[in-house]
Amino acid sequence: MATSIRIERTAAAWLARRDAGGWAARDQAGLDDWLAASTAHRVAWLRLEAAWRESGRLKALGAGLPAGTVPAPGQWSRRQALGQADSAAGMRPPPAGDAQAVAARPGPLEPAALVFAPRRRDTRSRPHRVAAAAAAMAAVSLALALGWRAHSPAVHPVAYDTPVGTLETTALPDGSEATLSSDSRIVVALSRGERHIDLQRGEAFFHAATDPQRPFVVAAAGHRAVAVGTRFAVRRDADGVRVVVTEGLVRLESDPGAGGERQPTTLLPAGSVALAGPHGMVVHAGSVDQALQALSWRDGFLAFHDTTLAAAAAEFNRYNARKIVIADPHAGALRIGGNFRWSNAEAFVRLLEQGFPVRAEYGDAAIVVHGN
Repeated sequence: MATSIRIERTAAAWLARRDAGGWAARDQAGLDDWLAASTAHRVAWLRLEAAWRESGRLKALGAGLPAGTVPAPGQWSRRQALGQADSAAGMRPPPAGDAQAVAARPGPLEPAALVFAPRRRDTRSRPHRVAAAAAAMAAVSLALALGWRAHSPAVHPVAYDTPVGTLETTALPDGSEATLSSDSRIVVALSRGERHIDLQRGEAFFHAATDPQRPFVVAAAGHRAVAVGTRFAVRRDADGVRVVVTEGLVRLESDPGAGGERQPTTLLPAGSVALAGPHGMVVHAGSVDQALQALSWRDGFLAFHDTTLAAAAAEFNRYNARKIVIADPHAGALRIGGNFRWSNAEAFVRLLEQGFPVRAEYGDAAIVVHGN
């Protein structure tokens, strides 16, 4: 995320310079040129400017109070807070009867309305975890007693899945780890010759324990990512798979097509992002930092670079039950960039409304975006 951090620092420098006073026409021209150079510049500026304005409201709430004094609970009503914040900014309040204008304006932060990313944890109850551990130990003991490595081809497959809006890291019996993204499912089957993971839905990041005698194979949509010991992610989409490698080397294979032809086997070093579908394969050989940006969902973010709004909305919809619906194809074709928390789709759309020709309708089940 080095590029994104650099952009946000530059935006912060412009904002601080403007607020310091002495802002001249040449300064505004320089800022305008910087904003026009990239959509990512514009998004970073809008986000920081919104946070700057909010901090001004918070200062206004404390106006007239001794240092270190906290207002008593209930002392500040929403209307009082809005009125004092606007007065501090030199704005006149709307007419007393204009309730709609007051309700439409952004108010101070309300802790009850904040939405936090879900904590990664094992969602099974303690008795279930204990039972699962006991069952696993019993299975290992039985396998050793029966000479499992010599005679049995595989243990009973075990499934792991996550609901929408939840991430979960699971330790696999061979010492590997799998981090499942939102709405994902894998089925793990270990044998004496192979560690096989069937990615049935969604995306998962794997830290494969080193075992040269048993390759670590992730299968999805007619493709297989094969490793011995490395870190990589596999994502299953409607039209194919995406493989992102952050450490080591992964071999990407494909099943024969309808005519019997097989796509060439491809070796993917660290930094590679491969897209494989029914019509071929595209490999982007970049840096490890670039590959990690594609996996920023593990840290609660989505990273966009000159991405259409329609594609960005589809990414948000992978992580949220409340969907973003693009009702206008012209709005869907808009290009955006920046890093956004996937847990707060509403904040993303409200930011779009500030800087792009779109308007939104906010419902309980969906946020519908229209072009202006």
